[in-house]
Amino acid sequence: MNIFEKVDRCHEAIRAIRPFEGHMLEQLKDYYRIGLTWSSNAIEGNSLTLSETKVVLEDGLTIGGRPLRDFYEIVGHGEAYNFMFSLIGVRRITVDDIKVMHHLFYKNIDEANAGIWRKESVIVSGSDYMFPQPQEIEEQMVELEEWITTERDNYHPVVFAAMLHLKFVSIHPFIDGNGRTSRLIMNLLLIQDGYQLAIIPPVCRLEYNDCIRLFQNKGNPKPFCEFIAERVYETQKEIIRLLHIPLPKQA
Repeated sequence: MNIFEKVDRCHEAIRAIRPFEGHMLEQLKDYYRIGLTWSSNAIEGNSLTLSETKVVLEDGLTIGGRPLRDFYEIVGHGEAYNFMFSLIGVRRITVDDIKVMHHLFYKNIDEANAGIWRKESVIVSGSDYMFPQPQEIEEQMVELEEWITTERDNYHPVVFAAMLHLKFVSIHPFIDGNGRTSRLIMNLLLIQDGYQLAIIPPVCRLEYNDCIRLFQNKGNPKPFCEFIAERVYETQKEIIRLLHIPLPKQA
């Protein structure tokens, strides 16, 4: 049984009790807000621990000895996460949605560039991939929105979410915060289709980046799609445990 078959078996088991509605939805949203915010920021070098992230999000307190930027990254990601969940029922992801998400995340770090396409070329450490020039971004993002609208039903939802992440991060439309935005829109697509979040812990950072580079340099998306499916599967198993659902056989 491959990873996508395992994901689908767990998806059916979870869907049978309809957890993404009402009070259950709010519980799951709050439960993963801290974990996703911490992991997504930690991958990019944020120094706050999981428990410190919880204090910032729940109590609004700064952490002594930590950079102020790290605090703003936590707060901004929490706001962007809430906005992500506000779109759960619309089954759409537009360029404007992406700009709003980035603006919420980045506004306290660099207001002038929050939700604004970058105006300069970028070089990403560890990659020789040639990212689009600033004048190409608008057209490529419009094409990405059209791809989301027209191709969504032609893929397994987890594969499509992973492909959206790859396409977005390879356009790299913002001056900073592209990785965190790509993980937010990937997870937005997943929850819109009733799947669980793909949370990437810092310990998986090298594998995660290697799979992205393999797509950018070799055009091979399969390892990344399987990597994301594994992360969804881990979240599914956690939810099954929390909700006391029997784990499907062979899953």
